[in-house]
Amino acid sequence: MTAVTNSAIYEGTTTHVRRQPFEHRLQYGLFSLLIDLDELDDLARMRFFSHNRTNLISFFDKDHGGRDGGDLRTWIASELSKAGFDDIPGRIRLLCLPRIAGYEFNPLTVWFIDDTSGHPRWILYEIHNTFGEAHSHLVEVDGVDHHRHGFRKEFFVSPFFDVEGGYRVRISQPGERLSVSIVYEVSDEKVFTATLAGRRLPLTAKTLLGATTRYPLVTFKIMGAIHWEAAKLWLKGAKYRKRPAAPVETVSFRPGVAP
Repeated sequence: MTAVTNSAIYEGTTTHVRRQPFEHRLQYGLFSLLIDLDELDDLARMRFFSHNRTNLISFFDKDHGGRDGGDLRTWIASELSKAGFDDIPGRIRLLCLPRIAGYEFNPLTVWFIDDTSGHPRWILYEIHNTFGEAHSHLVEVDGVDHHRHGFRKEFFVSPFFDVEGGYRVRISQPGERLSVSIVYEVSDEKVFTATLAGRRLPLTAKTLLGATTRYPLVTFKIMGAIHWEAAKLWLKGAKYRKRPAAPVETVSFRPGVAP
């Protein structure tokens, strides 16, 4: 098996803080996978991991991008072209939750896309809701290790928030540490904050089994936690919003806007 150098495991903690109309906080440990698309064939030779086939841990192309099972590199090149970029993408890495024992749900998949020189050039935020819908935001970045940008909210995520306002994001390129901070604002007021902080581990059969043992059924637990926390919010008096139609365009491109 060829050495896997760009793919990794990130173990860490995610924290969600709701600020309006009342405070509500949750925090839990988890592990995420950083998958280099060019290393999938090698990863698929690893014990406990499969590509497009059910295993303890799997990565299915149909869970991401066009969600039709098509080639993901082809999909992102098409979306870049639609946004006005004729550049050929270089290295592409996806940060996502693992598909465990055939079950998958990713509230957020982050695509880190380099140019052919190996410099960070774009980040795509692929957002999924619990209604089976997805919408992505493509942002051009400046090639450094840390990025700040913002974009308008265009997609219904939580049944307790309207589709209004926007997000301000701070994110680091995946290194020995990874950090993501997303602040949701309406009328310049902070409404909700989500953070992810993790430390890098090499992606091997041993570390994969270890992470699965430390965070058993993490994807199932996250889906369960979403519904459990929603129930607590409803009991606290949060108002349920009717779900509008999803955007016609599956990917929105906006130039990065510094906070």
